[in-house]
Amino acid sequence: MAGFRDRSAEPLDLPVVPYPSVMIAFEFGEGLLVEDADGRQQRGSTVLGLAPGGLRVRGRSVECLQIRLSPVVAHAVLGGATAAEHPHTGGEMVPLEDIWGPEARRVEERLRAASSWRERFALADAELLRRYTAGRPATAEVTYVWQQMAARRGRIRIDALAAEIGWSRQRLWSRFRSQIGLTPKRAAQLLRFDHAAHRLAAGHSAGAVAAESGYADQSHLHRDALAFAGMTPAAVAAAPWLAVDDTAWAVAAGPGASA
Repeated sequence: MAGFRDRSAEPLDLPVVPYPSVMIAFEFGEGLLVEDADGRQQRGSTVLGLAPGGLRVRGRSVECLQIRLSPVVAHAVLGGATAAEHPHTGGEMVPLEDIWGPEARRVEERLRAASSWRERFALADAELLRRYTAGRPATAEVTYVWQQMAARRGRIRIDALAAEIGWSRQRLWSRFRSQIGLTPKRAAQLLRFDHAAHRLAAGHSAGAVAAESGYADQSHLHRDALAFAGMTPAAVAAAPWLAVDDTAWAVAAGPGASA
């Protein structure tokens, strides 16, 4: 988790580079606004599913707590909210209240009233643990497949994983989609793109990144950057939202961070 506070004179307007996690954003300022590629907008505490394409974060006097969850953990924390139950969790934005009900507002109020970021982190950590313990975990097979895909940065044959766990390809496709929110193929593409995005941000050329990340060529990487982030590889490399991995997320002492 990471805490963000922006008090600059200019309104905040940042592109969101997708990350292979489900994100919960608790908003405490004057109005964090998330806008998708189709112009749909969401204010307040929000859940962003895997692979949201072309999202932007806008607002003035923004103050928020951002939590990234592995999708296998999010399945339990969000009460088993799957793509079938909440279609938007497969890649779009959903008000947290739609998933947690009135309790979402009560959690937000407790976090808002906390006297420090450290207290907010502790409160959020306790709430997540409570919900994870009481929730429905993803199945062991789906969890294993996700972990293997993440370890290989998406460069693994889905059919081989299905055979390894003793499932048919069709069964894996269905169970994975219902519990993770994406098909195995799309999830693998997201994991591959995430690795490429961080290599681009580290200053490597698009051609080199495409070759080492398993893309057919530079044009293939360009298409994925447009599909996942709504921007070119060059824009992905310079996107401020990606910088949280090297700044806010890295300065934490303990379970959270603040920036």
